[in-house]
Amino acid sequence: MMKTHKIFFLLMGFCFAWVEVMAQDVQYVPTRQEVVEAMLDLANVTESDIVYDLGCGDGRIVIAAARKYGAQGTGIDIDPKRIEESNANATQAGVTDKVKFVEANLFESDISEATVVTLYLLGSLNQRLRPILMEQLKPGTRIVSHAFDMGDWKPEKQIEVDGARVYMWTIPEK
Repeated sequence: MMKTHKIFFLLMGFCFAWVEVMAQDVQYVPTRQEVVEAMLDLANVTESDIVYDLGCGDGRIVIAAARKYGAQGTGIDIDPKRIEESNANATQAGVTDKVKFVEANLFESDISEATVVTLYLLGSLNQRLRPILMEQLKPGTRIVSHAFDMGDWKPEKQIEVDGARVYMWTIPEK
């Protein structure tokens, strides 16, 4: 009987760990630097922009926006390890006065102050996020996605960089 309980609790622990991994929806894959630069250029980022990167990984997009353009930035990621790494990278880059990183679920986050939103999420997640973007963001906010589109919402611009597609949309007037 005791052995059965141990196996049960071991299996329950495995199940909870698996559910936590699956809840994150995507696995972290860093965006290559050439693509980061192209995303920011396509969005015409300036020092007056506030760049939000949803699923920010190691923070490279908002850090690049701060370093190259002087923009403010916020990265949101559900993984505490990625947030820790992002903060360390921001310190190393000398941009902690311009960027911040938040451990949160991007579907439950307030992104309303963004003037540029960057994404490297699956197409299904982009489509799930689309109503939130439309609701929270001001008209004129630019959205740039690496590799994945937004379904039937056709991009205004689309480029290819080193074999990767980059899409851009602008939030329309309401």
